[in-house]
Amino acid sequence: MNFLLHYPLETERLRLRPFTRGDVDAVFAYRSREDVARYLFDPPLSREECALAVQQRTTELGLEKEGDRIILAVEKADDGVLIGEVSLIWRSVEARQGELGWIFHPEHQGRGYASEASARLLEVAFTEADLHRVYARCDAGNTGSWRLMERLGMRREAHFREHALFKGGWDEEFYYAILRREWLALRQ
Repeated sequence: MNFLLHYPLETERLRLRPFTRGDVDAVFAYRSREDVARYLFDPPLSREECALAVQQRTTELGLEKEGDRIILAVEKADDGVLIGEVSLIWRSVEARQGELGWIFHPEHQGRGYASEASARLLEVAFTEADLHRVYARCDAGNTGSWRLMERLGMRREAHFREHALFKGGWDEEFYYAILRREWLALRQ
């Protein structure tokens, strides 16, 4: 598949767009926070690390081969404030599967922005990218994330208990997924 989108993607309140070098401070505002990094593989990032992450994200805009990812900045349409990011990773070419992810600044959580942005990227996954199945995963303690997965219509498929060491302790992880036909049925 050689899949490139036309940006920005829009929703009622949001604009999903490619990252630019000018986004470093906004990304640093949430990726430097311990409460955000708690559930991420990375520790809180320095400004320099954020600059490198943003630079890498500026090129992650299409799906050409397995492992490729689309990572988009999420900004509010009314004022252009960058509030987070969403991602779609092509995990299996043969099985047409992808992984959905998100990171949002805590000051903008609880308003439906993550649901709105993730739903738009899920739509891209099942329409333009023609994926068969999309999954998402999170720490079992990350209630906001697994509830978001449920709002998106995903079902919990697995609960891995103490399956890996993560930041000095045993990790508990939930996997959620939705099939294209299930997603289509929710839209009828």
